[in-house]
Amino acid sequence: MVEPKRHFLRSCVCCSEPADLSRRGFIASALGAGAAAATGLAPHRAAAQAKPSRIDVHHHFAPTFHRDALGSKRGGTWPTWSPQMSLDDMDKNGIATAMLSVVQPGTWFGDVEETRALTRKLNDYGATLVRDHPGRYGMFACIAPPDIEGSLKEIEYGLDTLHADGIALLTSYGTTYLGDPSFAPVYAELNRRKAIVYVHPIAPNCCKSLVPGIPVGSIEYATDSTRTIAHLVFSGTVTKFPDIRWIFSHSGGTLPFLTGRFIRLAEERKPAFLPNGPLPEFRKFHYELAQGNTPGQIAALLKMVPLEQVLYGTDFPFRPGAEVNAGIAAYGFSAAEIESIERGAAFKLLPRLKA
Repeated sequence: MVEPKRHFLRSCVCCSEPADLSRRGFIASALGAGAAAATGLAPHRAAAQAKPSRIDVHHHFAPTFHRDALGSKRGGTWPTWSPQMSLDDMDKNGIATAMLSVVQPGTWFGDVEETRALTRKLNDYGATLVRDHPGRYGMFACIAPPDIEGSLKEIEYGLDTLHADGIALLTSYGTTYLGDPSFAPVYAELNRRKAIVYVHPIAPNCCKSLVPGIPVGSIEYATDSTRTIAHLVFSGTVTKFPDIRWIFSHSGGTLPFLTGRFIRLAEERKPAFLPNGPLPEFRKFHYELAQGNTPGQIAALLKMVPLEQVLYGTDFPFRPGAEVNAGIAAYGFSAAEIESIERGAAFKLLPRLKA
């Protein structure tokens, strides 16, 4: 199952830039190293490089059969990937363990049987990577919630047979967002299991070509995360299923910048399930820093949630680990805060990683 090593593509339809060692990536790495030295973090970074310790909760896998399936359904080109490319980037950037998830747009294209077959094949493939590389990988198993029966079977198979660490969802499926009441049977099962649910954004059907020259990955991914978080909270889904442990990508998208509007919305509607407004619910979620690690993004996120809810993520293969490493180093965190972001918070969610 190991795929041949290939070069990264220069572009893809899923994001604005792949994880190659571009001039931008080199500059970011150099700036990050300089910032680490300036803030006294260089020894910590050197130690992390010598002994990988970071836990990456946002790390994709994209085997050939999935890329071929996506190309036949959506057209375009998806990122080149192989297990060795993944492990090389992990080793280069001090990552001990990466939690695998499939690349967007996942497996749901409207055909139930096709979705079930592709979902099972991907989950089996991911579990094989976990088995073949002990300690290096965990996995968030893929499901497709519009197929309720198939999702319930795949939750059981993924968590009980494959021993996945959690479940991966997309922010939306067609025009349906995660707070939709039709998904309630899936959430009831995930809530019963106190499951971790990792959510990755996708470009929604409404908004793929709105602004000439601006790719969807530059605006819509972050915006779709905000849409689905708001829907989960204002639909009452998160209060109805309180034991699901949610992880959202990219520092919550645009959510930290829109909290005032959501506070106002709650004041106007006065939903009984949000007696203190939406902020207490937003603060319960976990957020990872892939493509959300500039000083402004981190500062806004930390005004919304406590540090212990913030996780390390890379978005490989769309971004290299060097990018988030540089962002964390440049922010000026203390060594203890870095320890929490890069592994401590993940250990609380996934205690098996300590073994």
